[in-house]
Amino acid sequence: MLQGILDIIYPVRCPICGEIVVPKGNKICPPCKEKLRYVGEPRCMKCGKPLELEEKEYCNDCERKAYHFDRGYAVWAYSDKMKQSIANFKYHSKKEYAEFYIEEVIENYIDKINRMQVNAIVPIPIHRSKYLERGYNQADILAKGIGKKTGITVISDLLLRNRKTMPQKELSDVERLKNLSGAFGWNEVAARRYDHPVNKVLLVDDIYTTGSTIEACSSILKEHGVSEVYFIVLCIGKGY
Repeated sequence: MLQGILDIIYPVRCPICGEIVVPKGNKICPPCKEKLRYVGEPRCMKCGKPLELEEKEYCNDCERKAYHFDRGYAVWAYSDKMKQSIANFKYHSKKEYAEFYIEEVIENYIDKINRMQVNAIVPIPIHRSKYLERGYNQADILAKGIGKKTGITVISDLLLRNRKTMPQKELSDVERLKNLSGAFGWNEVAARRYDHPVNKVLLVDDIYTTGSTIEACSSILKEHGVSEVYFIVLCIGKGY
């Protein structure tokens, strides 16, 4: 009865168009879901970017760069519709959109997550100033939702954001790496709080573009004894 009342007062709104979702019980309008491009094969065997050529195994970035992470996956190819949806989720308090995002992560990647055999899920941290401005870390909301569905421990503060950085979207590849140098740190207190050694980690974030942020965090994790680092994001750019 309570849920029925809440549905009337606060009906589920589509994370793409913002309208009330019909039919009831869905988390997205069926027509809107059909417009989203899910990442499938062929995709990069390292970062998971969609590829145009079947014969390619890696995207151009992964062919040129030696990343510290072991493998990554994304639910959707980056598009204008998902760009707006995630912007509303991150900057306009549309935290309810996370329910749809998490549901899709689980539906598409639960088997791969199980095969990873990670013992901790870690969200990409944001700087304290951004947290105070927004009131939440969008990656942490996603990580905790995935952790609840899978039963995997979430260590929200294993990685720390040591300093505020410029927005990555305004920078070149080289500038992005320089911008993130020293931006992340390892939280030994959080690591010791966990009952078991943290040796396999699943990083969670919203968007992967050049991979600079995931790479910076993966490097820190491996410097501190993590043997395998995987990641899952909502959206990723093309791999060409």
